[in-house]
Amino acid sequence: MKKLYFGAYTLCTVLGVSAQDVAWQKEIKSSTQNFLSQITTTIDQQYLISGSSIQMSKLQTEGSKQNNGYDFHLIKLNQQGEQVWEKYFSGQNHDYLSASVATQEGGFLLSGTSYSGKGLDKKEDSKGGSDIWLIRINEFGDELWQKTLGGSSDEEARSVIQTTDLGFFVAGNVQNSSKGYGSKDVWVSRLDKNGKILSETVLGGKGLDEVEKMITTKDGGALLGIYSRSSEIRASGSTDKSSSASSYPVSRTAKSTDNFGEGDYWIVKLDKNGKVEWEKNFGGKGDDHIRTLALTSAGYIIGGESRSERSGNKTVGIEEGTDLWLISLNERGDEIWQKSFNFKNRDILMGMSVLHSADDKSSKGILLGGYTQAEGRIETDDETFWMLYLNQDGNEEWRKYVKGESRKKEERLSDIKLNKDGSIILAGTSAEELGKENWKIVKLGDSQINKLIEKQDIKIYPNPVSDYAYVEIGFEFKEADIMLYDMGGRQLQSLKTKNKVTKINTQNLIQGAYLVMIKTDTNKTANAKLIKK
Repeated sequence: MKKLYFGAYTLCTVLGVSAQDVAWQKEIKSSTQNFLSQITTTIDQQYLISGSSIQMSKLQTEGSKQNNGYDFHLIKLNQQGEQVWEKYFSGQNHDYLSASVATQEGGFLLSGTSYSGKGLDKKEDSKGGSDIWLIRINEFGDELWQKTLGGSSDEEARSVIQTTDLGFFVAGNVQNSSKGYGSKDVWVSRLDKNGKILSETVLGGKGLDEVEKMITTKDGGALLGIYSRSSEIRASGSTDKSSSASSYPVSRTAKSTDNFGEGDYWIVKLDKNGKVEWEKNFGGKGDDHIRTLALTSAGYIIGGESRSERSGNKTVGIEEGTDLWLISLNERGDEIWQKSFNFKNRDILMGMSVLHSADDKSSKGILLGGYTQAEGRIETDDETFWMLYLNQDGNEEWRKYVKGESRKKEERLSDIKLNKDGSIILAGTSAEELGKENWKIVKLGDSQINKLIEKQDIKIYPNPVSDYAYVEIGFEFKEADIMLYDMGGRQLQSLKTKNKVTKINTQNLIQGAYLVMIKTDTNKTANAKLIKK
């Protein structure tokens, strides 16, 4: 899986009118079954594509680290979709990359499931069974540190976020653990910025509980979206701590809310120390599977797929097969509204982004992305990327399909991101035959969403700055000059850019105020003050 190719796409509007332009599209070819887990957007609007691949091209290469199994696979693209770098991280067995987060300092933390012991890129022994393998890398893909987390049971990685103190929450699942409650429980570890474990929490009920998604909350905590097939444990909702086995506190929290049906959405709010603040259950009598979460100005949006009619605390029905089910919650987890949407057959929600106002006091819209699997008869647009855009109240504005070169191909969306400039990134897989999945990445410009974006001619962040600042240009251009002046009018830096967001180095500046000026090829100019702390 090495070369990047241009592909041909068409956009079909199902409802509403919204003009979209394909900014660029990439196809990363493969001759094996490769998994794309996530697309991560950096602060300067570059993109990390992360997943798991078998390095077929290196099998016969002398001196290769190839282990013939799956490795962590990363490709970084710039704002124009050009490859910046490609990296693999290999153990001696299968290693599957599940999630990544862009760090505030630059770079990324990778979280995956490892079946490997010590050897090749993996520096620590297996803890037993499968483990969580964390790798911290800089913006160039170079390793800063790594850590293996787990115990004698099987652990699997699912999600990772950075906290306001620059540490991390890592979430996954643990199977048949002596520390757990059921056949599968949720496991959350809190780490500092250097990978030191600060605390661990195990959450679960009597059956199976799987965390699907975790997001950072405004107060520095975390919100967990868990697919639960568990009843509550009535005997104990308390938290107990283990002692001598670990140098850090390990807590166990039993599920205290009961399911309404076969499978429910279980939402758990953690504070900044990893302690449970509240939990809520949402579901009907059938199977309801949560997939994703997002922050809104009022609280949260939770979403997934539902096979339940109106029942339990589900107030919307289903039309056909498996429908999308969204719930808006306030910050205490109380319901604001519920909505249901249908594309026919089995609709699978894979990603969600919320468009916020510049002051973050209101939410302007919700972008959903996924694909539809055939159940029974095959519909025209099954196995095709789709997008659904809602207003802040959850009412549908438009829906679209993003089709591949041929309808013979199976297209499955893995992730979708709404960028600050109103553009949209979709990432997924496309296969002409089973077992040969290519990665597909498409960047779209949307005029309707673009009108909702509150733009400034020039924006600098962070400001004040200590090391690196990002200059964001709000109007259209092909090439621009960015110039940095001291307050005496002396030019200190000058660089050319084609990017809407450009990184500048302020490490050599002394403390004080400076002027950043931009001039574009269309003769537009703007300036803003930068403060070096």
